[in-house]
Amino acid sequence: MPGREAHFVTRSGWLRAAVLGANDGVISTASLMVGVASAASDRAQVLTAALAGAAAGAMAMAAGEYVSVSSQADSERADLAREARALEEHPIEETEELVAIYRQRGLSLRMARKVARQLMAEDALGAHARDELGLTDTSAAHPLQAAAASASSFAAGAAIPIAVFTLTSARFATEGVVAATILALAALGALGAKVGGAPLFAPALRVTFWGALALGVTAGVGFLVGRAL
Repeated sequence: MPGREAHFVTRSGWLRAAVLGANDGVISTASLMVGVASAASDRAQVLTAALAGAAAGAMAMAAGEYVSVSSQADSERADLAREARALEEHPIEETEELVAIYRQRGLSLRMARKVARQLMAEDALGAHARDELGLTDTSAAHPLQAAAASASSFAAGAAIPIAVFTLTSARFATEGVVAATILALAALGALGAKVGGAPLFAPALRVTFWGALALGVTAGVGFLVGRAL
């Protein structure tokens, strides 16, 4: 018996939030640390800024994801409510909408009518949600899931540069953070691509490039501000 195909679209909701959170945690925390260190701050100041930034970032990511995905969920519920009213008030027209959809997908008129009528008899709203609105269980918005994935992954990403800075000697701490950040971003980009079933190289390169750019910009800002104050 053939094995079941592995599909990755079912992971899209939590995967997007988790990958975004981890990347943001690494980049923003490491950039903050490098920027503060470039301003000639001492070790305690860098760590304080990093921990505060990590906590604030995790909460901001959770709040942002929750609000964003909640808005999507509200829109989905509103669409379903409108569709339910239309099914109650105009069942014939709604059946014809399904027939037209199935005709566009290649079914004959006779078969399209047969399929539409059978689906309408069994689960009219489910059929229209799936085939007219494009809403399925795998694509449905889950605000709490997205918020938790984003916040926890941000904290995990932020822990990488903080741990490296703490465990590395003061002389090479900043360089260690930069090196660890580049490696972590490359690994996260490849991991996200692998979990999502995509090629590894391009996502890893893309994330690493923007992370390196962020480190360079914040280091320059920290250096200039440190000299000016």
